[in-house]
Amino acid sequence: MMRSLRWLTAGESHGQGLVGILEGLPAGLEIDSDYIAEQLARRQRGHGRSRRMKIEQDRAEIISGVRHGLTLGSPVALMIPNKDWVNWRGRMSVEPPKKAVQPVTLPRPGHADLAGVLKYGFSDIRNVLERASARETAMRVALGSLARRLLVELGIQVGSRVVAIHTALDEQPWPGELSPEGVNARADQSPVRCLDNAVEKQMVAAIDNARQAGDSVGGVFEVVATGLPYGLGSYGQWDLKLRSRLAEAVISINAIQGVEVGLGFASCQRLGSQYHDEILPAGPGRVLRPTNNAGGMEAGISNAQPLMLRAVMKPIPTLVKPLRSVDIATGEAGLAHQERTDSCAVPAASVVAESMVCLVVADAMLEKFGGDSLEQLRAHMESSAKY
Repeated sequence: MMRSLRWLTAGESHGQGLVGILEGLPAGLEIDSDYIAEQLARRQRGHGRSRRMKIEQDRAEIISGVRHGLTLGSPVALMIPNKDWVNWRGRMSVEPPKKAVQPVTLPRPGHADLAGVLKYGFSDIRNVLERASARETAMRVALGSLARRLLVELGIQVGSRVVAIHTALDEQPWPGELSPEGVNARADQSPVRCLDNAVEKQMVAAIDNARQAGDSVGGVFEVVATGLPYGLGSYGQWDLKLRSRLAEAVISINAIQGVEVGLGFASCQRLGSQYHDEILPAGPGRVLRPTNNAGGMEAGISNAQPLMLRAVMKPIPTLVKPLRSVDIATGEAGLAHQERTDSCAVPAASVVAESMVCLVVADAMLEKFGGDSLEQLRAHMESSAKY
């Protein structure tokens, strides 16, 4: 449901690399490859990640769309090489292999394996798992970094934190005294991106316990964006609503099972008089909201309050201690395929979700205000944006 920006990714987990294209950025936006690298590094951190995070050390190469550090208004293409490719040349070669490759035939419950081979008629699950892998989210972060750079120029910040891993729960509200970038600065210092030191220890223990048992754990994270003006999105059609576009983007991330806006599912525990955010005068031409239970959107339109989302991530389905499965080649019972895996990726998912929010919000800003160059976009906002 992107309107002004278009993006695509390509590549397999153990292939030569990941490729991404982002079309629609205005000309004149400063792009720094180091900035993209910083965001990619944030995705790779987190207690419970696999050994592969030590192998890759992701860095995106800008292939096109940028000259002398500024966007040209043409599509920006990025590539992230997979350093692990050297160990997978035979198994993942584009050309027919010279030696027989052992197929993967025991699907993992909870992964794309079984549905994927039945959909495409494969006899080797690797044809499915390589693309279905969360490795693809590295390119989402890289492309999202381009959108984030645009939002920074427009005064919009996006940040996140982890609020739950397994049964460890941080019940403190989002620290409104900090900017989203300030929250990120603090959260990034934590191995689980949690702001509460006591709860952080519980989260780390939950991950360690799962890892020792050959298991995995999921959790919940929160994403907040500030600086949005009134009027992003529309109530005119279902696919124009900003919350619909955001929910689709976030739930498209691997292993995300649900997204809530503002107070979310807890809204049902409130009366209408307790839930809805009252509108109070705050001087000429301005109003004040004492609460933000709606999460910055009403009727699918941004209302100039902080945009607030939460998402829940299920435990990763690739387990060191595999679950029962059925061999697609023989029909016999067996244990699911084992692949290198994380025991928890909730901190990384929160960073990926930031990038998805950046892409959607940047798209909505360009949709509303337009402009072929950054200068034009700013001029349009100065003349018509309302806060």
